[in-house]
Amino acid sequence: MLFTSYSFIGFLAVLFLLYYTIPTKYRRALLLVANFCFYYIADPRYIPFIVATILSIWYAGIRIGDNWLAQERGLAEMDFPDREAKKAYREAQKKTRKRWVIAALLFNLGIMAVIKYTNFVIYNINGVLGAAGSTQQLSFVNIIMPMGISFYTFQALSYLFDVNRGTCEAERSLPRFALFVSFFPQLVQGPISRYPDLAQTLYNEDPFDKKNLYFGLQRMLWGYFKKLLVADRMLALVRTVTGDPSTYHGSYALVAMLFYCIGLYADFTGGIDITIGVAECLGIKLQENFNLPYFSDSLAEFWRRWHMSMSSWFREYMFFPLSTSRPMGRFAKFVKTHFGNALGKRLPLYLSSFIVWFATGIWHGASWNFIFWGLANWAILMLSQELEGFYSGMRERYAFFRTSTFKVIAVIRTFLLLALLNFIDCYLNIIHMFKTFLSIFTTSNYHLLFDGSMLKLGMSGPDFIAALAGSLVMLAVGLMQVKGGSIREMVAQKPPAFRFVFWYGMFLIVLIFGAYGVGYDASQFVYNQF
Repeated sequence: MLFTSYSFIGFLAVLFLLYYTIPTKYRRALLLVANFCFYYIADPRYIPFIVATILSIWYAGIRIGDNWLAQERGLAEMDFPDREAKKAYREAQKKTRKRWVIAALLFNLGIMAVIKYTNFVIYNINGVLGAAGSTQQLSFVNIIMPMGISFYTFQALSYLFDVNRGTCEAERSLPRFALFVSFFPQLVQGPISRYPDLAQTLYNEDPFDKKNLYFGLQRMLWGYFKKLLVADRMLALVRTVTGDPSTYHGSYALVAMLFYCIGLYADFTGGIDITIGVAECLGIKLQENFNLPYFSDSLAEFWRRWHMSMSSWFREYMFFPLSTSRPMGRFAKFVKTHFGNALGKRLPLYLSSFIVWFATGIWHGASWNFIFWGLANWAILMLSQELEGFYSGMRERYAFFRTSTFKVIAVIRTFLLLALLNFIDCYLNIIHMFKTFLSIFTTSNYHLLFDGSMLKLGMSGPDFIAALAGSLVMLAVGLMQVKGGSIREMVAQKPPAFRFVFWYGMFLIVLIFGAYGVGYDASQFVYNQF
């Protein structure tokens, strides 16, 4: 049951009706039931996996929380002979907590690894066997992929890490914790919420707020506009081109590369808009996951603006612990001793970043193209960091590099770079990807852009017009947000007749011009696979 299905709309209608008619003290119980109904309707086989995550993380969190309480009592009641004895006591308690973290981590990541990567491992083993001349091949296994397993696993683990750090208290109520992990709008594609943030509104029993309902529905409508008017049209063309790289290259590849970049943004942010809108209708506040990423003037800035909850997760729970760990400290000392301070400062950070980007790539998908995508991002980010001194010198020396004109050039440059990096997603075969990309510069078939050939790739003339018009609307809204404006707030200040015409007009546009039927997949979001 995905966001663009009729069953999902019906599910929401029943939920909203019940949610705001029953007493407020029963709303969270209803929401917990709704979460599992959502998952059950999607596929009953998914439920044991999310239940295993809920129970294991909840229990481990309680044990870690109990250990913190026992440590505080011990420090207050025990008579330590000296500071070293007190330090040793703290270290012993810390090791106990660490064992619980490792056990829960291995259990949950183990589940995710088996489900997502077993066939990837078999594929590579078969490749090695074939290269060695062996005729024996391992058989692939049929394993179901629970919807949103990467998202709910990371969300549950963030809670566990925060409890272990002592930055939040362990949640002792199993229903409350289950509600946090299984909150159904997030199961499809995030955002990955942290417990202290989501708990502020997830467990509240506030009375009905008409503004929350209206604004939530409006946010959902904006998400459907992006998804059905722009993403599903553009991604239909991308699927046609990338599905036959031997036929579609050169100008076809260029159009597909640019369309995929725009379509991916419309698809992912559209889904997040629907997620945040549904939560807002229920009086629950989710964190924003995007901050106008295509207005970034560098790749580093882009990753501070794109899928912010995922970027924050890898930074907070992987990069910082890894880069400050004892093994990395010993590695830094070794490098400084043998190769100098400069490399001693850089290499540990670059190695930590390498590991994080490798993990980011394989988190997105079990294939070498995603790993290559992650490492390509890492290489560009590290090169940019090395050249930062040169860039700073150029900005100080030449006024042009401080102008708004150069800012626009930098934004366009970053967008084209992202279009290339995102294009890696489209080809499971990296060799095909490279050949197709190089054909953009080596194949002289750009007359096809003007003879109607592009209209045979899953998009008709009206489809092109609708998708490009929708993209321009998205751009205009983005520019308004840069200036600090909010469309919903602005429209809310207008007379009732204007508000009705505006939002009803938007609804009709989505209903009439949305992409449906053969050639489109209006039931699937790109990030559902993660």
